[in-house]
Amino acid sequence: MLEESIHTQQKSVSRGSIEPEIRLSHSLSEARMMHNWSESATNESTDSNFEANSPLSGLSRETVFPANSGQAVDRLSEPVTLSPDQPAFEEPDTLAARLLKSGWEYHQTSQFETALKLLHEALQLYRETGDEQGQQKAFSSLGTTYYNLRHYPKAVEYSQQALEIAQTLKEQGSIVKILSILGNAYRHLKEQAKAIDCQKQSLQIAQEIGDDRGEMAALNNLGLAYKALGDHETAIHYEEQGLVIAEKLGDKQVKEQILKNLGNACYALGDYTKAIHYYQQRLTLSREIKDRRIEAQILRNLGNASYALGDYDEAVEYSSQWLALCRTLQDHRGEEQALGSMGFAYDAMGSYTKAINCYEQRLALARKMKDPRIEEQVLGNLKVAYYALGDFAKAAEYSEQQETLLHMN
Repeated sequence: MLEESIHTQQKSVSRGSIEPEIRLSHSLSEARMMHNWSESATNESTDSNFEANSPLSGLSRETVFPANSGQAVDRLSEPVTLSPDQPAFEEPDTLAARLLKSGWEYHQTSQFETALKLLHEALQLYRETGDEQGQQKAFSSLGTTYYNLRHYPKAVEYSQQALEIAQTLKEQGSIVKILSILGNAYRHLKEQAKAIDCQKQSLQIAQEIGDDRGEMAALNNLGLAYKALGDHETAIHYEEQGLVIAEKLGDKQVKEQILKNLGNACYALGDYTKAIHYYQQRLTLSREIKDRRIEAQILRNLGNASYALGDYDEAVEYSSQWLALCRTLQDHRGEEQALGSMGFAYDAMGSYTKAINCYEQRLALARKMKDPRIEEQVLGNLKVAYYALGDFAKAAEYSEQQETLLHMN
């Protein structure tokens, strides 16, 4: 619900996203960046840079939800606790509504286990009183909460029950939101046919009732489902329609997310020029919303795409901006990767002295971070670069260090 996701009711965004990862070659003739578009089980929310304090930190940064998805009550700034001053007796329907409200507010502050407890209690009371609408809200909220905990089978179970009640009550707006949750849960479970079916139903109903945000979410999430199938052309078809609605609504955060998905899909197809087009738009937006971590990731993508096009000067320019930003953010992993990108671009240009300067800085960082895998790669890069310069003594020195490290590991 980017695999990588934002929630259209939530104004804060996660700090990070799944982006290409640099892998370095040891052969000068094959020196180029390799990009690992990792989406573990299509779960985009595995990024180590994800903002832990975000109220929706369980969500990926690729997914878009309809507004107020799974939300049973209006959002408040602070959770409502169950006060000991409450009367000893409370009407079941009043108590159920209070539990539901408090459960959702705990959900919004990422206290999911507490949310589950309260929501289950609310559900039990609604069952006892026969309140179908209350049951639908409780089931829907439980489905969303289990989704955020990445308990996708449970998310499906509770969302399915919410859907059945919503369909009985003909609550079309709720059906749009529930189908969105169901579709994204199925996508994470790798049941793409079911995911696509749910999102298409959500899209059709959203269009029928004029729910622009629901339509935008369904289009984006259809794109993600087709992307998971490897059908990037169809993914782009849906994402582009979602982008039009995001622009119409003036929703910069959703637009930024859809631009990311479009750029990544174009990159996967090898259409680097179009990928750069979308990444550049996303870069402008990230600077407008002053999200420097996202800006750093986009600069990385722009550098990678420029390199893939053979535009090494641009690759160096974007990578140098990425490097400066990582140093400002004290992001040593990003700094190490940016130095690798610059080194490869200089290598490809034949600027071996500049490449060596980048590699030596990267080597120092790898040793500081105690990362033998990167250290071994950079030693190989240095060996090849010095060989290209004709400094065979230095090349032999780094070759020996590389062999020693390989034997140690």
